[in-house]
Amino acid sequence: MSPQVVRFVYRDTPAMVPAGTRPYVVVYDGHCKVCTRMARLLEKWDTRGRIEILPFQDASVADRFPWIPMEAYREAMQLIGPGKTTWAGSQAIDALLGILPAGWMLGWVFRIPLLGRMIDRFYRWFARNRYRLGCGEHCSYHKVAG
Repeated sequence: MSPQVVRFVYRDTPAMVPAGTRPYVVVYDGHCKVCTRMARLLEKWDTRGRIEILPFQDASVADRFPWIPMEAYREAMQLIGPGKTTWAGSQAIDALLGILPAGWMLGWVFRIPLLGRMIDRFYRWFARNRYRLGCGEHCSYHKVAG
């Protein structure tokens, strides 16, 4: 059986990268338009090619990361690093800013105690309401608690 392959295009040149060869993996909600836009932005920002980006709806996710319950993917973005280290939600964003080129320019805000807590609260609110914010027709398939 051949390894699963992820196709990336950099400056109009396709590159084939086997799954699992990058040290970090971001797992996001592929049914959320805002999340998908952020994933595309993340792909562009990751000029060093250190991050693999997958929607949690990808069939390989449950097998590759069995220690993460499916409900966790529905609640927040997950960042998986070397040694199965896992961050979720705003903590994943904070960790990503430490990985990405020049991410430290934004990452410092997480170090301010009150601001860091506000960012975490905002992330949790946004995650709960993401299907109401910026989504299209497909969001009508998801039950949104009101």
